[in-house]
Amino acid sequence: MMLFNQNNKKNNFLPVFVVATFGLNVLTILLLMFHQSMLKRLSGQLPQSLVQLVDGRAITIGSQENLERNPETIRRFVGETMTMMFTWSDKQPPQIVWQATSELLSGDMRRKFEVETTQGIPKGVLANPGGNAESLLLIRRISQPEKIADGQWQLEIVANRLIFAGYNSKDGEAIPFNKKILIRALDTQAISIPNVENPLYSAIYRLNEARLEIANICDIQQKKCP
Repeated sequence: MMLFNQNNKKNNFLPVFVVATFGLNVLTILLLMFHQSMLKRLSGQLPQSLVQLVDGRAITIGSQENLERNPETIRRFVGETMTMMFTWSDKQPPQIVWQATSELLSGDMRRKFEVETTQGIPKGVLANPGGNAESLLLIRRISQPEKIADGQWQLEIVANRLIFAGYNSKDGEAIPFNKKILIRALDTQAISIPNVENPLYSAIYRLNEARLEIANICDIQQKKCP
């Protein structure tokens, strides 16, 4: 009788043990699913960063994905890049300007860059770059960027290039510069240390921090830059 009672107790304990083990496993799975959902939710929220400004103020800004850019950042990049590309003088000849600003262009665009920048300039000016010639770009309008793909935008720039040749030139020759600009965001970019003695290289370094590049320059009449 005692042996029978012991076997009966063991048989009664086994179902309880199985049920308890099963319940613990289910609870563990539910906890893992809950943690996974929380991690996904947190990963979808871009963290905020504390930025200290030059004047000593501190502001909190939200992070953006690598291929997202603020529209004003894009417009500023285009305006300052185009101004630098088409502004030169005898102290800073066009060849030096073109070589420095080519860092802001894509590889394909660099090959056609010099053709684009010399279009409409009198041949005598380019033949004698140290002959007191000057070039200025006067921007009249830069449109809001239109997103055409992830990390790619298209916008329009309406401007005039003024070419002054020689000391006695009071009125510059105006060359219309009405273009569509294709902008591409860079996921990563190596930024070279600027030449602090040259304001041009310092300005290019500052623009490079936006991690943008000019992928193409087309006539404004074209519907899209290829």
